Amino acid sequence: MTSNNKQGAHLHALLVDDDPMAQVCRDLPESACREQPRNYGLHVASLSLTKIGEGLADPKLVLAWLLDAIGTPTWALGLLVPVRESLAMLPQLAISARIRRLAIRKTVYVIGCVVQGAAIIGFGLAGWFAQMLSGSAAGVVSVALIAVFALGRSLCSISHKDVLGKTVDIGRRGTVSGTAGTIAAVATLLLAVGYSIGWIPLTVPVVSSMVALGGLCWLLAAFVFASIREEPGATKGGIDGLAAVIAQLNLLRSDAPLRRLIVTRGLLLSSALAPPFYIALSGDNSASGLGTLGPFMIASAAASLASTYVWGRLADRSSRRVLMLAATLAALANAAAALLALAMPQLLGHASVLPALLFVLMIAHQGVRLGRSVHVVDMADRDSRATYTALSNSVVGVILLAAGVFGVIAQWLGIGAVLAIFTLMAALAIRAAAGLEDVQAA
Repeated sequence: MTSNNKQGAHLHALLVDDDPMAQVCRDLPESACREQPRNYGLHVASLSLTKIGEGLADPKLVLAWLLDAIGTPTWALGLLVPVRESLAMLPQLAISARIRRLAIRKTVYVIGCVVQGAAIIGFGLAGWFAQMLSGSAAGVVSVALIAVFALGRSLCSISHKDVLGKTVDIGRRGTVSGTAGTIAAVATLLLAVGYSIGWIPLTVPVVSSMVALGGLCWLLAAFVFASIREEPGATKGGIDGLAAVIAQLNLLRSDAPLRRLIVTRGLLLSSALAPPFYIALSGDNSASGLGTLGPFMIASAAASLASTYVWGRLADRSSRRVLMLAATLAALANAAAALLALAMPQLLGHASVLPALLFVLMIAHQGVRLGRSVHVVDMADRDSRATYTALSNSVVGVILLAAGVFGVIAQWLGIGAVLAIFTLMAALAIRAAAGLEDVQAA
């Protein structure tokens, strides 16, 4: 065994409680199994870097503050998250067949990381040279950059699960994401504390530099991921265009487990959509709210730090139960926030109430992300992972496009009503997740 393989084996054993010299793979060929310890460490390192990049350039907080600070119009801020999420998911039906034609698919992930890194560095440069752009021009540039970023994210999303399934065995994949999330959460928590107590000045040049640093993290992640040793995969069966869309959409009718997973994911979007309403409920109306949003950033980072590794290990045992538990936590947090908004608004003045509820909600959200990711990888075989990932992400992307209706509801009926709807969605997700197959026990 080479020195690099020995080091990877010891890291792998430390994180997953395995004997590095006696590993038995259930879902990998022997050649891929031998490379698993090394590949495991590279997966953790690369994914940690992308997650650190996400913390440095969080669209819901950091990018929104930066765009507001340089004078972009409100419509640009409103499009930031929907464009990012929907364009990261919708193209996957069209590109999954092309990716399937590639025997080695890590290259797609590397390209996606480079695209994301370049787009985020573009955001940093836009902050530095904002005085050269009008508000409307800055808005157009920002939406274009987030669209480019989303397309790169789409490439990474569909290829990562496929490469992960080919290089890391079943029962260990959740720990990859959980470990990376924990490492990144430490970095993000330090950033949140720095912003909260003034160690990191809240000025456009400083925040722009931190955003650009996040982009560099994606570029480094691409370099690390390129070192993974991936076995060639099946290349037959890929079709393009409308035929691919129709063929893959037919799975919604014929594949009941996939259909139930997509329904569960759709209902669990409540954990992703609710945080902005928590922040709005806090009554923070300052022009550049990042300074007063420090407690929310800390709550989010602390939730990730406290839960991602645990969720990952639990998902390797039963991703179905992880989704049920995460849905339960989301329902409880949203129910409490809705109750405060509708019946006890006077309690919202306490500085710690909403950040504490956000902490619970973000623990739930980490469970949702890890649980559904591990579930879709483990329920599929080597030949169908890319298709399952693309189809489920594309359907959820369409749902996200319609999620703007919740802003209208909040304007008409109030934030409490929206949070009550999110509570109902999470409650229904518990029942939907209970009907999923326990794929890790198969």
